[in-house]
Amino acid sequence: MSLYHLSVREILSGLQRGEFSSREVTQACLEQIERCEPALHAFITLTPDLALHMADAADRKRAEAHAAGQPVPPLLGLPLAVKDILALEGIRCTCGSKMLENFVPPYTAAAVQRLLDAGAVVLGKTNTDEYAMGSSTENSAYGPTRNPWDLARVPGGSSGGSAAAVAARMTPAAFGTDTGGSVRQPASYCGVTGIKPTYGRVSRYGLVAYGSSLDTVGMFARSAEDAALIFQHMAGRDPRDATSMDVPVPAYTPLPADPSLKGLRVGVPREYFIEGMQPEVEQAVRAAIAVMETLGASVHPISLPHTEYALPVYYLIAPAEASANLARYDGVRFGLREPADELWPQYFKTRGAGFGPEVKRRIMLGTYALSAGYYDAYYGQAQKVRTLIKRDFEQAFEQVDVIAAPVAPTTAFRMGEHSGDPLAMYLEDVFTLPVNLAGVPGLAFPVGFDQAGLPVGMQLMGAHFREDLLFRAAHAYQQVTDWHLRKPALAN
Repeated sequence: MSLYHLSVREILSGLQRGEFSSREVTQACLEQIERCEPALHAFITLTPDLALHMADAADRKRAEAHAAGQPVPPLLGLPLAVKDILALEGIRCTCGSKMLENFVPPYTAAAVQRLLDAGAVVLGKTNTDEYAMGSSTENSAYGPTRNPWDLARVPGGSSGGSAAAVAARMTPAAFGTDTGGSVRQPASYCGVTGIKPTYGRVSRYGLVAYGSSLDTVGMFARSAEDAALIFQHMAGRDPRDATSMDVPVPAYTPLPADPSLKGLRVGVPREYFIEGMQPEVEQAVRAAIAVMETLGASVHPISLPHTEYALPVYYLIAPAEASANLARYDGVRFGLREPADELWPQYFKTRGAGFGPEVKRRIMLGTYALSAGYYDAYYGQAQKVRTLIKRDFEQAFEQVDVIAAPVAPTTAFRMGEHSGDPLAMYLEDVFTLPVNLAGVPGLAFPVGFDQAGLPVGMQLMGAHFREDLLFRAAHAYQQVTDWHLRKPALAN
C-alpha cells in the first residue's frame, strides 16, 4: 500500500516503529497532490520545500530522541494541510480573496501552532470560499475546488479544499473552519470525517474573522479516531483569544476497542427530516441510527422547535458580524490597494475590486441589518431568537446524550447549480446552522452513498464541551461499518 493511503494512526505508528520516515510519507503525499491537483484544485498555495524541510527536521528529532531514550512530540512527522484562512508565518494567507492575494502574515494561528509544536508537517494552504462565505468552494477568487467523487460536483464549502484533499488521499488530515457548517457539510459531500468543536474549545487567534460569535476551528480526517488524535492537541485555553474557554481538555484517545454504545441516549429531531430532502439521504441516516441502536444505544424522538428560524437568524447575525469584521479592508493598512486621488474613491475602488460578489452581498445585508432604525428589528431580534435555539439544545441534552441528524438535505450538487440563486445555496446549510448558533459541537462522518455514488453524511451533535461523546459514538459506528474506508477512484 502506498504511504499516502495510510491513516493518521497508521502513520504515527509506522513512524514510531521506524517502518518509514516522515520524509517518505511527506514525499508520497506531495506526489499524490501532484497527480490529483490539476483536476481538483484543492490547494491555493503548496509548500513542498517547507514540508520536506519540516519532515527532515522531524526525522532528525526522532532519531536524536530515540538515541537519548527521550519521548517525542505526539504528532512528530505527520503531514497535514491548513485551510487558507488560518495564518501561517511566512506563507501567504489569501482567504480565497483578491483582497489578500499578497498578504504574508508575520504570525501563526494558535491552533496551527499547537500542531506544529506537536510535530506536524505542513503540505500547503487549501482552497476556500472567499472569507469562508459559501457552501461550495465556488466563491474562491482562485477558482473552484471539485469533488473527488465526481469532478462535475462541488466538494461543499467553505472548507471544500481541505475536505477534497483528505478524500483524495492528498493529506491524511487538514484544518477547516466552521461558521455555519463549513467543516461538516464538506465532510459529508466528500465522504470524510469532520469535527466542529464547541465555541471556545479551540483558539480563534490567527483565524481571519468572518462571524466572530460563530467561527470555530476544526479538523478533517478519514475517521473519528484520526480526528480525535489530532483534536486532542488543538483544544485548550488560549489567553490571546478572549472567547477561549478555560475548560479542562479530557483525553479523547485512546477510544474504546469495544464498539458497545450501551447506555448512550441518541436523540432524533423530527425537524431535521423535512419534506423535499433527498430520500437516499434520509434512508442512509436512519439506517446509521439503527446501527447505533444495535450497538446498545437507545433512540429517542425529540424536538428542536425553533430550528426553522435558524436560517434567517444566521443570515442576519453572520453578515452583520462580517460587515464589521471586513471593514478593516480599506486599502490603507494592508491588503489590496487600488490607486485613487482621494480617500473615499480609494475605499470604493479597493473594496469593489478586492471583494467577490458573495462577500459584497453579505456585507450589504449585514450593514443594512446594523443600520439605524433597523438594528432592533433585525439584528436585535435575531439575537433573541438565537437564544431560543440555544435553549432548544440545552433542553434536549437534558433528555439525550447526543443528537443524530443529516448534515445536508442532499448529496453534493453540480458545479454552478446554485450560482444564480443565493437562497438555494443558503438552504444547503439548513441542518448545520443551528449548531453554530447554539455553540455546541458537531461531528460529521459518512454513512452511505446515493445511487450516483456520492457520499451521504450524518452529524452527531453534543452538549457544550462533549466532543468526547461524539468521537466515541462515531468511532463505535466506524468499527462495524466501512463507509469511512471507501475512497474515490481518483485517490488510487
